[in-house]
Amino acid sequence: MKLYKTVAGEASARQTIEKSRFTARIKPVSSKKEADDFIGEIKKKNKDATHNVPVMVLGDKFQTQWASDDGEPQGTSGAPILHMLVREGITNVAVVVTRYFGGVKLGTGGLVRAYTGTVKLALEKASVREVSEMAEITVKIDYRFLSGLKNAADTEDFSIKNIEYKEKITAVLLAPSEKKEKIKNLLEGITSGGAKVVSERLIKC
Repeated sequence: MKLYKTVAGEASARQTIEKSRFTARIKPVSSKKEADDFIGEIKKKNKDATHNVPVMVLGDKFQTQWASDDGEPQGTSGAPILHMLVREGITNVAVVVTRYFGGVKLGTGGLVRAYTGTVKLALEKASVREVSEMAEITVKIDYRFLSGLKNAADTEDFSIKNIEYKEKITAVLLAPSEKKEKIKNLLEGITSGGAKVVSERLIKC
């Protein structure tokens, strides 16, 4: 089951608009502390900048949303970035856009376009990916059923994450969470009821 979108990795992008330099840095984060640490680090490295505009969105249901304009006119920088991320369904990210003022005022609309446009460039570099809820099923089967399991993985809605070869085969399978019971029934059919489910859990990946 698809849960949300986030970025695949940390990235940055820069552009110059009317002599002002804008640099957006974006990072996937899993907690407010991680976001705060990232924002603090960027601000420290660019303490001579005119503005360091921070934004964070956290939670699979966007439970935490926070942004600051950091001295820019209200609603021209942090808020538009935040709204853009939520509108695109992107969460678990921290963003800082650093601006070195070039002497030319951009106006309200110009600032919104400059800040959101620079973040869009960073998103392209970071690559947006979907996060899904998956069922991880660990199962033990006899060796004679291994080929049938591998054949099923080629055609059915699951993949084989890992295989251990001991007295019996221990295989770790990944399937969409909504397909969990279907896959368990499929295992019963492949092994004529001989499959033993050792463990099962829901994970995000």
